[in-house]
Amino acid sequence: MAENTLYYGDNLDVLQRYIKDETIDLIYLDPPFNSNTTYNVLFTEKDGSKSAAQIQAFEDTWHWDDIAEHTYLDVVEQGGKLSVTLQAFEKMLEKKNDMMAYLTMMAPRLVEMRRTLKPTGSIYLHCDPSSSHYLKILMDAVFGAENFLNEIVWYYRGAGVPKTARARRHDILFVYSKSLDKQYFNPDPIRRPYAEATVERFSHYIGNVRGGKDFGVQQLNPLGKHPDDVITDIQPIAPSARARLGYPTQKPEELLEEVILASSKEGDLVMDPFCGCGTTIAVAERLKRNWIGIDITHLAINLIKRRMRDIGGDDLEYEVIGEPTSFTGAEQLASQDPYQFQYWALGLVGARPVEKKKGADKGIDGQLFFHEEGDAATKQIIFSVKAGHTQANHVRDLHGVIDRENAEIGVLIIMQEPTQPMRTEAASCGIYKSHWGDHPRLQILTIQELLEGKKVDMPPVRQVNDTFKKAPRAKKQKPQTRELPGI
Repeated sequence: MAENTLYYGDNLDVLQRYIKDETIDLIYLDPPFNSNTTYNVLFTEKDGSKSAAQIQAFEDTWHWDDIAEHTYLDVVEQGGKLSVTLQAFEKMLEKKNDMMAYLTMMAPRLVEMRRTLKPTGSIYLHCDPSSSHYLKILMDAVFGAENFLNEIVWYYRGAGVPKTARARRHDILFVYSKSLDKQYFNPDPIRRPYAEATVERFSHYIGNVRGGKDFGVQQLNPLGKHPDDVITDIQPIAPSARARLGYPTQKPEELLEEVILASSKEGDLVMDPFCGCGTTIAVAERLKRNWIGIDITHLAINLIKRRMRDIGGDDLEYEVIGEPTSFTGAEQLASQDPYQFQYWALGLVGARPVEKKKGADKGIDGQLFFHEEGDAATKQIIFSVKAGHTQANHVRDLHGVIDRENAEIGVLIIMQEPTQPMRTEAASCGIYKSHWGDHPRLQILTIQELLEGKKVDMPPVRQVNDTFKKAPRAKKQKPQTRELPGI
C-alpha cells in the first residue's frame, strides 16, 4: 500500500484488499445519505436490481437489491453486536427500503475502517439528521459506545424556510476513537477567541479554591478557548463561490481543517473512503499529511486528479490505482460498466459529462466550454463516446448535433480505428477557424490515441468548466498512475 494514493473502486473492496491493519491515523467520511430525498420517500419500499455499490455520480441514495440482501445475511450470520443491531433495524424499518439498504451497506465498511485505524486513531462520520440517529447506533455497535468522543453539530446559515417545520440548518459529525485511552487529540490548532465578556471578567483577580485547597489565580489560555461540540463560524460553500468545483455535496475546506488539525499530526495518514471531489485529500496535502482517497465514480476521480494538478502542479506525487492505463483495461471497463467508461473517457479530454434524463438523449455525452483570448463569447466543444462498434452514421449523427447546437467543435471518442467512410464524413463537417489557426470541426479520437497522449485539436484557450473548476494552488508534486485488476 502506497501513501498518497487515489483508488477507483468500491471502497469495501479497496479496504479489504489494499489497506493494512492499523495503518490509518484519521478517517473522515461523508457518505451519500439521501440528502436529496425527502424523509418519507426514504422509507418507501424498493426492489431494485442495480448494484447498490455502483452509485452513479451525484445519485445520493442507496437501494435494496441482491447485493444489499447478501450483505445483510453475511453480517447477521457473523453474530455479535452488529448482527443484533441490523436485525433490530430490520424489525423497525421494514426490510426492503432505502434506509435499510444504506445501514446494511455501511455496516461492513465501518468494520473495515475500524480494522485499518491505529490504536491512536479516530474517525469522523459526517451525516445529516435524516440518518444520524441510526448511524449513531451503528457506530456504537462497531466501535463500542465507550469509544464515543463527540457529536459535533455543524450549524450553518441557509436559504429556504419550510411551511410545516423549523428550517434545517445543521449537519452532524460523530467522532469515535479506536481506543479511548490512546487516541490523539490536540485542541490548540482549533481554539477560538474568548468572548469579550470572558476576557473582561478574567482581567480581574479570580481565585480558585476547591476543597480548601488554593490552586492559584485562574487564567485564560493564551491560545484561546477550548473547542466545544458546536461549530458556528464555518459556512457551506455558496453555489456561486469561486471555491466551488461543481460537486453538489462539496464541503468547505475550513471544516476539514478543523478535523485534520485536531486529530492528526504532520506526516500522519488521513483516509477518506467516499472522497467525492477530494476536499479531504486537498486539505491533507496542504497540511502536510499523507492521504488515501477512494471513490467509485470516474467522474469524481477525474475531478480529484484535476484538483490535485491545480493545487500542486505537475510535481505532485501520488498514485492512481484501479483506472485503465491500457487499451485492454479500457475494454474491460467498457464491458463491465459503460457509464463509468464514459466518465473515464471524458476525463481523458477534460470534458464535463452531461446529465441525461430518461427519454431526452440529445446525442451529447460531454461538453467543454471555453473562451478564446480577447473574445468574451463562450464557445463549446461537444463529445460523443462510443464503447461499441462504430460506423459512418455515428459520425453523421454527431455532425448533425454540432450544427444543431451551434458548437465550434465536436469530438467522437471511439474504441476502434475509424474507417475511411468515417474519416470522409468527419472531413465534410468543415473547419473551425481561431486566431491560432484552423481546427477540424469534427474530430475522431481513439482510446489508444488518448492513452498515448493525443489531444483535441483546439486553440490554447481558457476553459470554462463547472465540473473541473480550478482549485487554489498550493505546493507542487508528479502524478503517477498504475492499473491493478479487479477494482
